[in-house]
Amino acid sequence: MNCQWIKQDNNKDVIVVFGGWAVGFAPLAHLQGDYDILFVDDFRLLDAELPPLAQYDRRILVAFSFGVAAYAHWQAGRMDCFTAKIAINGSVTPVDRKTGIPPVIMQKTIDSLDIDSLQMFLTRCFGDEQPRLEADVNALKDELLAVQQRGNGPLVVFDKAILSDKDRIFMSANLLRAFEGTSTLIKTINGSHIPFAAWTRWEEIVDAV
Repeated sequence: MNCQWIKQDNNKDVIVVFGGWAVGFAPLAHLQGDYDILFVDDFRLLDAELPPLAQYDRRILVAFSFGVAAYAHWQAGRMDCFTAKIAINGSVTPVDRKTGIPPVIMQKTIDSLDIDSLQMFLTRCFGDEQPRLEADVNALKDELLAVQQRGNGPLVVFDKAILSDKDRIFMSANLLRAFEGTSTLIKTINGSHIPFAAWTRWEEIVDAV
């Protein structure tokens, strides 16, 4: 688990992003706003601690894709420091036929993972072809195995869930089932699994929470 300050300008509020798999912070790098930004990824292990955040007026969690379940597992047994929590295109049940990625698809992804299949995955994530990504495939496979083996995370009450209607990784119908019956405000948007290009400012994500 890696924690990296993307922006640390002594703003009043901080956004902590539990990111997705393989893509890093790049899809969010264009977002503007008066927030300090801490990015967390690489969920092979969930043993790292966040830096102190008590000095901020608002501490907003944005958990994306596998970052939703990773946060749920990480938070268990720790004090909850966040004043608001937002989930984007992910659930605390990451490998589940009805509320996550179906187990057969997850296993197929693990078994077939190489640099070419990773490129196909990126195309599905963004909704169109992407520049070729050079990546440590073995490390990425280990991360998928860790997600698979950890299984469902404990229940976390998110203030808002943003779901893309054209998500080809976590099907929107599954994510709707994952959040139904909770107090979470569900917002469905037009977009693919990685929807951040539709926004220019962080406020567009964290408004109303």
